[in-house]
Amino acid sequence: MAKLVFIHNENSKYDDQPERHYHFPKQYLNRAKPCVGDWVLYYESGKNKGKKSFKAVAEVKSITDDLKDIGGHYYANIVEGSYLPFEKFVPFRMDGIVANSYLADENGKVNGGRAISAVQPISDVDFWKILDEAFPEEAVDLQRTDEPEFAESQTVFTFEEPRQRVEIKLSKWVRKRSFRVNILDAYDRRCAFTGLRFINGGGRAEVEAAHIQPVAQGGSDSINNGLALSGTIHWMFDRGLLSLSDKSEILVSRHINNIDEIDRLLVPDRMALLPKSAAQRPHAKYLEWHRENCFKV
Repeated sequence: MAKLVFIHNENSKYDDQPERHYHFPKQYLNRAKPCVGDWVLYYESGKNKGKKSFKAVAEVKSITDDLKDIGGHYYANIVEGSYLPFEKFVPFRMDGIVANSYLADENGKVNGGRAISAVQPISDVDFWKILDEAFPEEAVDLQRTDEPEFAESQTVFTFEEPRQRVEIKLSKWVRKRSFRVNILDAYDRRCAFTGLRFINGGGRAEVEAAHIQPVAQGGSDSINNGLALSGTIHWMFDRGLLSLSDKSEILVSRHINNIDEIDRLLVPDRMALLPKSAAQRPHAKYLEWHRENCFKV
């Protein structure tokens, strides 16, 4: 097995869904095969004003042909539930040194030929260094610890290293924290349905990070599967009383009798307030799932 870096930019011409699969051409097949059963980092290059940062980690389950183009392109399929966006983006250079040493020559300068590869090897040492930087130990803007979900058991991710078997316990608490930080940052700590932005005396945002498709039902912790919602709106969304169209229109269930009360809660035009960046907005596949499986028409 071998750890890799997958270069993934928003608006890519490839059929990438980072939490489900990574699409790549045949030239990288031999390099990608050894990563089955191991872990990869996602990196966003500077193309199209990208962040030039490592942004997520995931486990590779298998590699399969792109059935629309057999022999030309392939998919690296991701283990369900393993994809985890970073709580903190990790830059290309850390303390002036290239984070993935594979890309540097003996003088520490970037090897241009290696840097343009979409699939790049990464050493265990560099992998762990980046992962440690991505999840700071200090708690940032956490949900209240009296919420029952924090009592759930840990999800154990296992990494194989040449010298030892290392177990990382990225608990559900850590995953929830990372998801919350990413969602609140994208929505500027403002409820997408009401437009309200409350910050308490301790500097904590009262808005909640809501999954559109629950992880337990095949969803992911991707920012594209989330919304920033106030407590009441989150409750109504989870119970199918509210939903969202692909055009950002807030949908209200006919099962709600007191429409006047709802009108006072929602933004006047019933158009959700979504992130400016299209890359951070809800993905159509998650919204479709919610409308078909949760929303009470």
